[in-house]
Amino acid sequence: MRPATLVRLALAGTRTDTARVVLTALSALLATLAGLAALTVLAIPTPAATDENPNRWSEQYQHALLVEPGLRGGTAFALLMLMVPVLALAGQCARLGAPARDRRLAALRLAGATPGQVTRLVVLETGVAALLGTLVGLGVYLVGRDLLHRPDAEGRLALPTDVLPSTGALAGMVLGLPVVAALATALMLRTVTTSPLGVNRRAARERGPGPWAGLLIGFGVLSFVVVRPVVFRFDDNEELAWLVPLLFVVGGLAAMIGVVVGTGWISYRCGVLLRRHARRAPALLAAGRLMVDPWAGSRTFAALLAALIFGGGAAAQRAYFATKDQLDREQSRLAGAGGGGDNPFYLSTMDLVDGAVAVAILIATGGLIVALVEGIVARRRAYAALVATGVPRATLSRSVAWQALAPAVPAILLALTVGTLLGRGLGGEVSAGGGSMEICEATAALCDDPATSGQYTRIVHFPVVQRAVPVPLEHLAWLGAGALAAVLVTVGVGLLFLRASTALDELRTT
Repeated sequence: MRPATLVRLALAGTRTDTARVVLTALSALLATLAGLAALTVLAIPTPAATDENPNRWSEQYQHALLVEPGLRGGTAFALLMLMVPVLALAGQCARLGAPARDRRLAALRLAGATPGQVTRLVVLETGVAALLGTLVGLGVYLVGRDLLHRPDAEGRLALPTDVLPSTGALAGMVLGLPVVAALATALMLRTVTTSPLGVNRRAARERGPGPWAGLLIGFGVLSFVVVRPVVFRFDDNEELAWLVPLLFVVGGLAAMIGVVVGTGWISYRCGVLLRRHARRAPALLAAGRLMVDPWAGSRTFAALLAALIFGGGAAAQRAYFATKDQLDREQSRLAGAGGGGDNPFYLSTMDLVDGAVAVAILIATGGLIVALVEGIVARRRAYAALVATGVPRATLSRSVAWQALAPAVPAILLALTVGTLLGRGLGGEVSAGGGSMEICEATAALCDDPATSGQYTRIVHFPVVQRAVPVPLEHLAWLGAGALAAVLVTVGVGLLFLRASTALDELRTT
């Protein structure tokens, strides 16, 4: 089959296939923008140390996250984390309209296409859609870079629009994402066999998933716990400077994968409990679906859980900075320094992180909607058959709600708990004091006079004060409520499609 024919067949199909390509391209566009923003932050040059600038700050920017070299790595990491829910959204969009695509692939097999050619068609469809998205994302990035280049009166920039990543980095991002998307599609199709009679998936499980995901979560939390000891132990060893970023990346990914995979175990156990204790049809129908396909929860909630882990860690860090700031204020008042110790930089930075978490939750909500609607449409014949046998549509609606909410609530609690443990692993307590200070207890004139100041001056020693960082229950409650609201909105949108998918005409769908 010629390449031109492959491309034409990959992009052919119905309006659902067009929507799948467009949504996949849009997801790739958003992921490209996040990745290019991270590369831009990393591309900021660090000036040489001088007498006027011993800290090597890039003073052409307004915000300290861009000015200080030590903070740019964390900023780039936060931007890269935004790619996680976007890529999960792309994975959900790639499944949109899967039954119709399966029938189209079966027709191609009936017309003489080989299994390898059919697999290449699906891989090429995802790769081409992602490539279109990354190319448009690159264009948006370059145009936005010119439009947002607005120096203030002092010549400082709000964004690093004066730098550009290297050509190799740009090409790697624009071409790398489609390649990764195509490889991921090929990996997912390894258990799929396309025949002229339909598509068969060798993915059935006789037993539910095991709780081994807890080992990944424990490893991730332990990696964050040892970060501070590693920093203190190897602070002066430049050869081991890579160890701390490695602990962050590996530990974070392990905890995230553990939570997402663990949601499959949660879904299966919820199905077992519902089947054992439920007495009504909606819960029993949901229990059957949760037990038959427990990994649906992992696929559906992956982006949302990743955002919640990041949000839980950010909430723990905000509590750390707030406790540190409060303790510094108290020590400053004891020293007679008034309101010293008030440094809102870190707290204002956490406001930006919370905004990124909110954006990630919104993106994840879009993925939830796509996943739930795709599942309802894919099973429309089964739902229509249930309605034809006398099952009320209200029963099916409550069944869909049970299926979504039963694993979502414990999974949300697990993600927030793991995120909080990761954040508290970096710092569970704060300390201040431990120094001494000269205090002159007299008028300003007597204290300024060298001849009399010694009579009224005394040295005050401040002991080291340690304080445990409180658990940010209120912040975590708001995150959990927002995630649960996103799930409820998703269920509401899905129920709108359920009524159309349970029409008796759907029994004629092939």
